[in-house]
Amino acid sequence: MAEVKKIAVIAGDGIGPEVVAEAEKVLKKTEEIFGYRFETEHGLFGGIAIDERGTPLPQDTLEMCQKSDAVLLGAVGGPKWDNNPHDLRPETGLLGIRKALGLFSNIRPAVIFDCLKEASTLKPEVLEGTDLIVVRELTGGIYFGEKLRRQGDNGEEAVDTCVYNVKEVERIVRQAFEIARTRSKKLASVDKANVLETSRLWRETVNRIAPDYPDVELEHVLVDNCAMQLLRRPSSFDVIVTENMFGDILSDEAAMLTGSIGMLSSASLGEGSFGLYEPVHGSAPDIAGQGIANPIATILSVALMFRLTFGYHDAAEAIERAVKEVLDAGHRTSDIAKDKSQAISTQQMGELIVSAIRK
Repeated sequence: MAEVKKIAVIAGDGIGPEVVAEAEKVLKKTEEIFGYRFETEHGLFGGIAIDERGTPLPQDTLEMCQKSDAVLLGAVGGPKWDNNPHDLRPETGLLGIRKALGLFSNIRPAVIFDCLKEASTLKPEVLEGTDLIVVRELTGGIYFGEKLRRQGDNGEEAVDTCVYNVKEVERIVRQAFEIARTRSKKLASVDKANVLETSRLWRETVNRIAPDYPDVELEHVLVDNCAMQLLRRPSSFDVIVTENMFGDILSDEAAMLTGSIGMLSSASLGEGSFGLYEPVHGSAPDIAGQGIANPIATILSVALMFRLTFGYHDAAEAIERAVKEVLDAGHRTSDIAKDKSQAISTQQMGELIVSAIRK
């Protein structure tokens, strides 16, 4: 009998509960078909936790995550909490949980489904063959550096400090090299070494590590050029590794190559097999409760969990194949539908995918 895997489920805010509900149906279906066993526990996090518990990251939610094998997260945040003090913002909870769980890398695949090429703003011939992963460093850089306000000669000024050390760079770069080895053996390291000292340290560290991976072709790309080439020649990239802020921006740009941010999964990983899995999209409060959100990104995040944390490659492939079959059959939620009147609901999309999962 398969070992029971513990999954902490955090629905979060906005459309989070809607898309997570469909992902949980996928978990149940894979249990039935493949014999895997999952134990889920639910916790509060983000805006709803602020409202009900006075903090975006309650201690019992953090402890639940620490005792689990993986975390499935819906989405957090919304304009309701935008004017809160810094420590009472949902985003502060995200930074906190990443740090507390030791999650230093964010893995974001961007894959083009042939049947959805028309949903992208780029020409189909430009998108042809695009299948890339952005590996983003998650716990260093300007997001975690010292922040201060002070009076300067020209009035109030603000300072955000960007700091990286060799260990932080080395661990994320080695992980990216390992991922590249399992794919097309091409790695693009993105920095701004012509301007930033942190980027010069980054590039020096990458060059020192590269000889350990002679089978992987390494390319250095300046971040502004990478942003341009993602639109000009996206299929030339395989694995992109970069620092925190650059990765935040470039991974969202890569997401839009697919036509909808509602299609893309992500994983946040640490040193071991533990991971936090979530859709790339946000909480979309403008459509929350309407039953029209696209659950595919969350469902594909479950496939990513199976692949990266549990090693359940058969189930991961079955989920990905089911998504492709449903899309090839012409089923669309409103974000990817040409004719909005023909769009199906969140629940209908989830149920179609569940019914298509098989060995």
